[in-house]
Amino acid sequence: MGYEIAEQFNWQLPDVILYPAGGGTGLIGIWKAFHEMINLGWIEDKLPSMFAVQSENCQPLVETWWGRQKNSKAYAGHPTLANGLAVPNPFAEKLILKILAETGGEPTAVSESAIIKAQKDMAQREGLLVAPEGAALLPALQYLLTVDKVSPDERILLLNTGSGYKYL
Repeated sequence: MGYEIAEQFNWQLPDVILYPAGGGTGLIGIWKAFHEMINLGWIEDKLPSMFAVQSENCQPLVETWWGRQKNSKAYAGHPTLANGLAVPNPFAEKLILKILAETGGEPTAVSESAIIKAQKDMAQREGLLVAPEGAALLPALQYLLTVDKVSPDERILLLNTGSGYKYL
């Protein structure tokens, strides 16, 4: 995904990336690919701020980030309609949190009702049937804009990782 992002953005990375993070392996892969391309001289040495989006029902990264737990090893999440976000013990938690800190991002979580509303809004307004994991990114972005973690002047990429068809 990191190489595809760089190519699609004409080798100028976006300023901000929001990624639906269950286990977080996609986020790690993107970050790794960006570093490889920097080392190859293909892109500048400026990474986008990366934000990991989770469901409030299962938000182990958020809980660790804000110091409410040492790590997610004992975290017990609840079911979420976004199955890909239902990962209570992400195996690469330490690396994910390092990436978020390194890039100036952070984890954030959104409610189940916000996910449902965003999924419906995206279908009605844009004709996109995104998976709940991808739909979670829209209310997360709206929140990050209101708390000035992200600026509307920045180039922002929301990565939908699945189709809503698998949920029908």
